[in-house]
Amino acid sequence: MVIGAGAAGLASAAMLQRAGERVVVLERDTIGAPWSARYDRLHLHTVRWLSCLPGYRMPRSFGKWPSRERVLEYLQRYAERHALDVRTGVEVKRVDRGATGWTVTTTTGELEADRVVVATGYSNVPFLPEWPGDFAGDLLHSADYRNPIPYVGRRVLVVGAGNSGAEIAVDVADGGAGATFLAVRTLPSIVRRDTVGFPSQVLGVATEHLPVPVVDRIGSGLRRISVPDLSPYGLPAPERPYTDFLRRRVIPILDVGLVDAVRTGRVRVVAALERFEGRSVVLADGGSVEVDAVIAATGFRTGLEPLVGHLGVLDGRGEPLVHGAQEHPAAAGVHFVGYRVTLGGTLRHAGIQAKQLARAVAA
Repeated sequence: MVIGAGAAGLASAAMLQRAGERVVVLERDTIGAPWSARYDRLHLHTVRWLSCLPGYRMPRSFGKWPSRERVLEYLQRYAERHALDVRTGVEVKRVDRGATGWTVTTTTGELEADRVVVATGYSNVPFLPEWPGDFAGDLLHSADYRNPIPYVGRRVLVVGAGNSGAEIAVDVADGGAGATFLAVRTLPSIVRRDTVGFPSQVLGVATEHLPVPVVDRIGSGLRRISVPDLSPYGLPAPERPYTDFLRRRVIPILDVGLVDAVRTGRVRVVAALERFEGRSVVLADGGSVEVDAVIAATGFRTGLEPLVGHLGVLDGRGEPLVHGAQEHPAAAGVHFVGYRVTLGGTLRHAGIQAKQLARAVAA
């Protein structure tokens, strides 16, 4: 039983099925549903040929950086190509030990399985901090942002300097906002999505097995070469970018316009949001900005606690303690695919985990 019909779930099902297993995929929405709900401007930040799932390549016609619509189309094609048994509209509530395997409780009843693959996604439940005070404007999570039309002529603060925050800030500014601010708490690493046609993802793949200090030096050098000094604009480069990534597991900003927007003043970097006072946002450095809307690009949580939290397989952040083919001693036969954040690309790594899982089960 595979829970989730996103990239990780579909790849796991396809590889297990190829290995001779009977596989059922349960999905509460539709195939690839999160991709249909993301903002209009979204494209893959990983190159097409390193973002394919095993057993079916993305068509060249999708372009170098496929749009969200193309990714959704690819996932639907992938399920069809492998003739996967995907049951949509079935939400899994809980996984428990059964008489001989595992009992999966769903909105349509209980199902039995020898093994369960949990693949509901790393970015599953939007996380919105509870900032002190009351805000008199519009407050929404980046998961609910679609396009800049509602913000034309308005003053907008985007909170969070990850890839979503950076791209939404540029989208809002380019779409005609009256003023656009980007609130930054932790200095982000910034790299070009590609340099002279060479995707940064390739470097991420190549550095996975290098010593941390070496990767820190490579990352710092790459930023000096490819990205102008943004210190005067409030975005100095972190001293140890790879060390920061390992500590926070936040992918560096793959620049698709933020650098130019910051240097030209279309996006103004400010300190972290501390509290609200009407339409005034009080910042960590003691300053404040008056805005009409706040878009919180503050990340997601896995939301796995109700599903498997009682099995003792999650850490303090609600993330799996084991990945791919690994099995936790307390829950043999339960696997997690697609929850490890790497510089080599989430889709690519989900495919690798799916193949490793299939080989382990077949053995």
